[in-house]
Amino acid sequence: MRSWTATAIFVGNSTTTLYRLNEYQENHGELPSMTTLRSELPDLKQWWDGLSDVYSKVLQTVVERLFDNLKGLSKLKEKGYGVGQLKWKPPREFRSFTYSQSGFKLDKKGGQAVLSLSKLADVPIRLHRPIPDDATLKQVTVKKDPTGEWFATFGVEMDCEPPEPPENPEQCVGIDVGILKYAHDTDGHAVGSLDLSDERERLEREQRKLSRKEHGSNNYETQRRHVAECHADLRRKRRDFLHKLSNYYAREYDLVAVEDLNVKGMMESPSNSRNTASAAWRTFLSLLEYKCEREGTHFAAVNPRGTTKECASCGVSTDKPLWVREHSCPACGFEADRDANAAWNILSRGLEKVGVGHSKQTPVETALPVDTPVSAKRVVEAGSPTLKEPTASAVSE
Repeated sequence: MRSWTATAIFVGNSTTTLYRLNEYQENHGELPSMTTLRSELPDLKQWWDGLSDVYSKVLQTVVERLFDNLKGLSKLKEKGYGVGQLKWKPPREFRSFTYSQSGFKLDKKGGQAVLSLSKLADVPIRLHRPIPDDATLKQVTVKKDPTGEWFATFGVEMDCEPPEPPENPEQCVGIDVGILKYAHDTDGHAVGSLDLSDERERLEREQRKLSRKEHGSNNYETQRRHVAECHADLRRKRRDFLHKLSNYYAREYDLVAVEDLNVKGMMESPSNSRNTASAAWRTFLSLLEYKCEREGTHFAAVNPRGTTKECASCGVSTDKPLWVREHSCPACGFEADRDANAAWNILSRGLEKVGVGHSKQTPVETALPVDTPVSAKRVVEAGSPTLKEPTASAVSE
């Protein structure tokens, strides 16, 4: 009951702030500053006694969220999207609040960690990972998950600086990501994609059950939480897989080169958007980037164009369809797995981007100039290991 009342107050403060923002814009012809709206909070407390039950820093972060949303709309408008106006949010949609700088305290001395929130409660919590003793807690965000569980996310500050990347990296790796093989690197490691078929089937069953419930009933709410738990199970298993994989590459190598994929553009394709979304490549790249910075590892995101077509040995570009899983260069005769060839090209571009002249592959002489496009038929005629017999088009040539 206490949390519901606090949530209603947060929503009321957000609604009042939004009303004052629109009113100020109508009277002055421009948006007010964040400081202007923050300065009105003491007067709002006198007008609405309920706001006095909420810590002042929490009310200020509500104003910050409002301006963050306005920045998001402005960026979308600059990109040509049609945007409307911010609308009132009902209490059920407001699931989190933030204590910044002060108003909270974490007690880890006893057997049970306790999070003290000013003007709210002392909440026993379970830490998922230990917080270093020398870390300074800067803020905490308390959020209610769709499953009904509450989580606290801490923002900490530490004095130690991350190590500098080595000037001459020795252990270098290029990574090519995909659907069947999630990651294929230049060291010959092929990491299979995470199998979540059982979890997806369970989710579909629970969604079918939800569709048969009366909306708004107690049975509907109970089943909705079951569906939310299925979504949370999928999300956590996927994030655990990505965290472990990115952590391995960041710690084992001095330089990691990956493709700078346009995942948003790939998602717009109707052919394979579900598998693309499930792969979560952008999440993997984001995790890998910040972990490389933390471990003092070079991170190079390179242009992915042509990494599959170009020969890693001589640089000749060879067109080949997606079903051809082996690279066979018609110019130099270099043969390798398609993904391994792409990983070598990614590593070469990553070394060039970082400015390190180091490569494990020795280019060979070729009769064709570099970047000469070669059709897929020439790959077939060169004897691609993926084909047991030449295709009809190749025989007719």
